[in-house]
Amino acid sequence: MNSKVFMVLRILLGIFILVFGVNKFAGFLPMPELSGDAAAYFGALDSSKTLMLVGIVEIIAGLALILNKFGALLALILMSISINAFLFHAVLDPGGIGGSVVLLVLNILVLYGYKDKYKELLS
Repeated sequence: MNSKVFMVLRILLGIFILVFGVNKFAGFLPMPELSGDAAAYFGALDSSKTLMLVGIVEIIAGLALILNKFGALLALILMSISINAFLFHAVLDPGGIGGSVVLLVLNILVLYGYKDKYKELLS
């Protein structure tokens, strides 16, 4: 992958995830109304403070990707959040799946860009 393309993708993912991480604390993006199982699942995450922990991880990962410090590690950790967001929307809230698809695709592309960092782990 071209280094400039990778840099743009890395920074784009970093900004994307940083905005949503900060939003978990500041609440500047409106949360759409959820119903049924989606509301129950999201309510459980919120009441157990899991969303606060996810927000902290997102902020750290966003900053790491933007600053290119420990990006390979945090892109890997961020993949669990990306898959969870995608599956949540695919199963419980299909109308809001667009953002999670963008997040998942960006995360996969950034992981691919860091593939040389993972060679020793996978051999």
